[in-house]
Amino acid sequence: MEQVTLHGDGISATVVEQGAELVSLRDAEGTELLWQAGPAWRRHSPVLFPIVGRLKDDRLRHQGRNYPMTQHGFARDRRFTWAEQGPRSCTLVLTDDADTRVHYPFAFRLAVSYSLGQRQLGVTFEITNTGDETLPASIGAHPAFNWPLLPGLSKEAYQLAFADNEPAPIRRLKDGLLLPKPQPTPIEGKSLALSERLFEDDAVILDRPASTSVRYAADQGPAIEMSWQGFQELGIWSKPGGAPFLCIEPWHGIASPTDFDGEFTDKPGVMLIEPAAKRVLSYQVRLL
Repeated sequence: MEQVTLHGDGISATVVEQGAELVSLRDAEGTELLWQAGPAWRRHSPVLFPIVGRLKDDRLRHQGRNYPMTQHGFARDRRFTWAEQGPRSCTLVLTDDADTRVHYPFAFRLAVSYSLGQRQLGVTFEITNTGDETLPASIGAHPAFNWPLLPGLSKEAYQLAFADNEPAPIRRLKDGLLLPKPQPTPIEGKSLALSERLFEDDAVILDRPASTSVRYAADQGPAIEMSWQGFQELGIWSKPGGAPFLCIEPWHGIASPTDFDGEFTDKPGVMLIEPAAKRVLSYQVRLL
């Protein structure tokens, strides 16, 4: 089966085996909240693994060898295997094979689980080291929500409201790599006013967010609250030029700094998972 649609209380979600990607998220009235992969960006909610962002020269360095690795990794372009399917939940799995080892010379098992409850979607990533050496990995979520959520509202009617004050500087990218100098945050207290201008210089990156939840809302219409566990960074992105979606992205990992060209195991933001160990990270989308 290529896809499955899950049903919860006042919420439904569709997941496909290609990339273990969430491709639809609807409320009780049937309103689609997820970006439907139009010409501006041909994805909905890709899983970022085993890297987040870009590596310098798109290569992963390990023990003196170079491995080609495109932005955000290969998981989003791989067909996962169904491990579980139910009316309210499902799990998909990706494991290493000859193709993945061309890009990433490590043994791993990545399980992505989706579950629906009361107007809430839960997503869990479980990374297991199935090899006999330390597994270096990053993982990130990349859900794109319609912006505006209510057709007819202006984009500027929306804001992100963080759970805590966010005074720390933000990070920015140049050619997909992390600039060395932090920049003043556009967040005022707990509030980030949304506008297309915000993304003229690519994503807004909180590399040490104080919050573990954020609300995406206008004064009317549907609203969303995202919360997360186990992630270190948060990316906020929309494609420059007026694309009608907003991505809210919990990450454990970040693009390579512009001046980093070392071993992947030394790259900032990488998890180091010991043999037979696992890491579990999760996020929730609650419909308000």
